Amino acid sequence: MTETTSEATVPGAREGTPSGAARTGSRDPVSGSGRTSIADHVVAKIAGMAAREVGGVYRLGGGASRPFGAVRDRVAGGANTGGAARGVAVEVGERQTALDIDLVVEYGVAIPDLAAAVRRNVIAAVEHMTGLEVTEANIAVDDIHLPDDDSGAADDSEPRVQ
Repeated sequence: MTETTSEATVPGAREGTPSGAARTGSRDPVSGSGRTSIADHVVAKIAGMAAREVGGVYRLGGGASRPFGAVRDRVAGGANTGGAARGVAVEVGERQTALDIDLVVEYGVAIPDLAAAVRRNVIAAVEHMTGLEVTEANIAVDDIHLPDDDSGAADDSEPRVQ
C-alpha cells in the first residue's frame, strides 16, 4: 500500500517541496547562489512611502517621533533615512519582516477603514519590492489633523536650538 500526501507546493519551489518549506525561487532572499540582505531602513522607506499613498493619511509619525526625527535628520552622521521612514519601525529577518507605523490622520476619515487600507498597501508594497513576508503590520493612530489646525506648519519649521 502506498501512502500519498496532499501537501500544497509553493510556486517556484522544487517539485515535492511542501508549502512553507525553503524554496529557491528568484524571490527568495536565500538561495544556493548566495544571500540577499535588505537593510531595515530600506524596508522602512518602502513602508513609509506606501502608507503616504493612502488618502486620509496626513503624515507619518506622531508624538515624539516627529521632533526627534527632525533632529536626527539634521545631525551629522545620523541615519540618512530622511522623512520617508519617519514614523515607521521595522524588524527585518532573512525571510520575514514586521512593521509598526505611526499615523496622523485627517479629521473625518473612518480610522478603522484607513488603517486597513494602509495595512493592505504597505504589505503589498513591501512584499512586492523586497520578497519578504510581512508577518505583522501594526498601525498606531497618534494624532488627528483638524482642518483649522495650524500646528502642522510649526512642526516643519527650524528648531529653536542648534
